[in-house]
Amino acid sequence: MISMKGISKTFFTEEVETRALHELQLDIAKGEFLSIAGPSGSGKTTLLSILGLLDGPSAGSYHLGGRDVAQLSSAERARVRNEQVGFIFQSFNLIGELTVAENVELPLTYRALPRAERLRRVDAALERVGMSHRKSHYPAQLSGGQQQRVAVARAVAGEPLVLLADEPTGNLDSHNGVQVMELLKELHAGGATVVMVTHNDQYSRYATRTVTLFDGRIIDESALQRAG
Repeated sequence: MISMKGISKTFFTEEVETRALHELQLDIAKGEFLSIAGPSGSGKTTLLSILGLLDGPSAGSYHLGGRDVAQLSSAERARVRNEQVGFIFQSFNLIGELTVAENVELPLTYRALPRAERLRRVDAALERVGMSHRKSHYPAQLSGGQQQRVAVARAVAGEPLVLLADEPTGNLDSHNGVQVMELLKELHAGGATVVMVTHNDQYSRYATRTVTLFDGRIIDESALQRAG
């Protein structure tokens, strides 16, 4: 479903040149749960940004769902990002003035979907993450773990090809972190394709495969024994 060949990324700031990624080769199959590991500065977030079409590579090719991303216009990239990629962020990124249901519905409003279909998807997504009973609440009325569950619901409501999770447990205590990881495990078991960046070796074990980055290169790739 995802094929990256020779992916490199170089950042230029004034007279400083920083190579964040070096000729990466990475294929991700439909239904896979991939963990991206490595120390800070190894290129994990840069790779996730390219996977999510938030940034483009300096060199190399990236195919998502059989489409060459480089051939897409800015408008097409935005549409593909909205319809085919679900994002789960460390900081939740919920809008405080909107209810839980409205936060989940917001990305769907940028599509040509009837309101009845949007509401159906919102209800189904909140049901999947066990937050239906909080749909009328506001983010400030929820715990950190509950807010992340809402963020997951927002990501899956769009029925994306792939879920990208950037340190999804980074702002949570260990109890809530495990709950969110169990939720991602359940979504994967239901057929979701998940790509997760994490520093936590324990959480990496929830994935079916891990790739380890160091200085912008993949230095290790292995199948994992699932947690639980």
